[in-house]
Amino acid sequence: MSMDNIKQLKTEFLEYLEIEKNRSQLTIRNYDHYLSFFLEWALIHRPEEITAELIRKFRLHLNRYKDKKEKSLKKVTQDYYIIALRGFLSYLAKRDIKTLPSEKVELGKTQEREVEFLQIEEIKRLISATRGNSLSDLRDRAILELLFSTGLRVSELTNLNRENINLKNGEFSVRGKGGKIRLVFISDSAKDSLVRYIEKRKDPDPALFINSKKAKTKNNKDISVSRLTPRSIQRIIKKYAIRAGIVKKVTPHTLRHSFATDLLMNGADIRSVQSMLGHSSITTTQIYTHITNQHLKDVHQQFHSKKLKGT
Repeated sequence: MSMDNIKQLKTEFLEYLEIEKNRSQLTIRNYDHYLSFFLEWALIHRPEEITAELIRKFRLHLNRYKDKKEKSLKKVTQDYYIIALRGFLSYLAKRDIKTLPSEKVELGKTQEREVEFLQIEEIKRLISATRGNSLSDLRDRAILELLFSTGLRVSELTNLNRENINLKNGEFSVRGKGGKIRLVFISDSAKDSLVRYIEKRKDPDPALFINSKKAKTKNNKDISVSRLTPRSIQRIIKKYAIRAGIVKKVTPHTLRHSFATDLLMNGADIRSVQSMLGHSSITTTQIYTHITNQHLKDVHQQFHSKKLKGT
């Protein structure tokens, strides 16, 4: 196949992301989707056919695009397509293949990202909703406690093995995005929940969080287990949010946001929070500052110069 065939180059770019850049399979699938969408729309065969005018028309297409349900693409989603395209162009430039320079493709200005998080009273209600002493009850409480205690991404949580957790020291290392390793810490409450859950486990499976189901045998003693998936964790959290009467949309990432805002509101510096979240850039962590600024404003209005009122 000719080296100027753009679909072949796209495949080689995805392989480059996997091998040289150590990107996750999810990231690679997303980039494949975004670039395939672009190529199917553009109907081009060679890299030099990618021009500034073509990119301008593609951005218009993204902005006006509607799916089968007549839903438009959010601005942040449109940016994902452009980010993938810029990455592809940078890769082509690295190989000295003639095409549009990636720096000529700018991201559009988007609205400030809105962060949904739970107040501490809502966190207490959510965790308290895990009633019972069955294996699944203890597992679910441990999941909620650990997510709020550590700010883990859901993929990081589901990849954990029992041997990863040091309950004696109350800390463990986790491999995050880009293969970066960081240290996370377990609260006393989360530690207690994990101990109760792990002691209840009778299976030899190495995964920390499992979906256990008794096999249909005569004695019903055999147990079939499998590692929980991110989707399973999402369903678990949604169940307890409904049970706790929380009307907000609660996801694993909501608990990650709640972890970060709780730290900042209680005086943690943003660099420390960046490190605990595993953000490579402080800019990513700064999405939380407008929340804490509002908190400081509320504190100011509540406590400052009360004696001057009415003078």
